[in-house]
Amino acid sequence: MIWGIAKSATLAAAAAGTALPALAEGDAARGAYLVEAVMACGNCHSPMGPEGPVEGQALSGRLVEDSEEFTAIAPNITPAGRIAGWSDAELARAIREGIRPDGSVIGPPMPFMTYRSISDDDLAAIVAHLRTVPAVENDPGQSTYRIPLPPAYGPPVETVSAPAPGPNAVWGEYVVALAHCMECHSPLTPEGPDFGEGFARGGFAFHGPWGVSVSANLTDHPDGLADRTDAEIRKMITQGVRPDGEAMLPPMPYGYFAGMTDEDLTAVVAYLRTIPGKPDL
Repeated sequence: MIWGIAKSATLAAAAAGTALPALAEGDAARGAYLVEAVMACGNCHSPMGPEGPVEGQALSGRLVEDSEEFTAIAPNITPAGRIAGWSDAELARAIREGIRPDGSVIGPPMPFMTYRSISDDDLAAIVAHLRTVPAVENDPGQSTYRIPLPPAYGPPVETVSAPAPGPNAVWGEYVVALAHCMECHSPLTPEGPDFGEGFARGGFAFHGPWGVSVSANLTDHPDGLADRTDAEIRKMITQGVRPDGEAMLPPMPYGYFAGMTDEDLTAVVAYLRTIPGKPDL
């Protein structure tokens, strides 16, 4: 089982530094919004108790998945964690490309297939915000992979620009990439999420204290979202409640997505409406 989309890339090429633009006024708030709402970083990087994230332990790391393929541990990404000794460029490359300063590859389930779409400005804002979160002393341990990891997830990313923000499908596609929706809502294959025929058709099974939850079909098909109103889709995203009132299961980060702006939510729904309808696999 090999994860990644460009196994021919070399570590030497991927090790090139990521240049970050100078922060503009308002970027700190943008970084906080992305980390705490759109990207829902705490959903994996914060210790979880029976009632959700453990108070005072935000972003200090936890065991995310223990399966036949790997034991994935999200590291402490507060200033008390290992990233404290990384430069901003090194941290940026780790987030967007999955390459640590020593050249090693970060394994799944970090969603690098979509994080490679993070714009330079947003990446700088994310890094700046992570430098300001409260430091929490916690060592969650190291991940163990019983599968071969690729040398890189693609060629080095040189520069990325975001589309113009707005309540439309173009901006919605960008927001969905940052929220890594399709990493979870596409079936898992030996090469990672199926972004071909399986794109957005659901079928990814998640195991946890809740039992087993399977990601839903997000295409414009009756098996997916075709028969849902925009308001119903927004409620499912931000509250985890189906139209019939049934509560949805984790690990969908409803509480984080509840912090998304109205414009971004409108854009996300607009984009989802453009995905060609296909039945459940």
